Amino acid sequence: MLLWKMIRVFFLRIEIGGHISAWPYVLASEKLLVLLRDGRKLMGILRSFDQFANAVLEGACERVIVGDLYCDIHLGLYVIRGENVVLIGELDLEREELPPHMTRVSEAEIKRAQKAEREATDLKGTMRKRMEFLDLD
Repeated sequence: MLLWKMIRVFFLRIEIGGHISAWPYVLASEKLLVLLRDGRKLMGILRSFDQFANAVLEGACERVIVGDLYCDIHLGLYVIRGENVVLIGELDLEREELPPHMTRVSEAEIKRAQKAEREATDLKGTMRKRMEFLDLD
């Protein structure tokens, strides 16, 4: 909750007209989920952020989900440029993060699953292009 209080203070100061230039915040231990513009999901402990949503995550990992499979790829200390951030959410450390039907797999297995999913999507797209002349709408 410390994160949200600091963000409220930050925006309140901006609304009042206070000038803030590169005002970094340093936080203790807020575990966050960060959704990026390219669809990646990063999790880690927030160590710092500024008014541009640039953030530093410690112990960061990328959660890759394909169907019912998932894998956490360790990234370490990770700096995120604010323009790539779509959503930032606090994770509840006492709750289970994933539904019980999800299966954890190795990094190699999730890469193979991603490749198969990408190929299936590409095939679906090419089939749709071939069928455009039918105008099924």
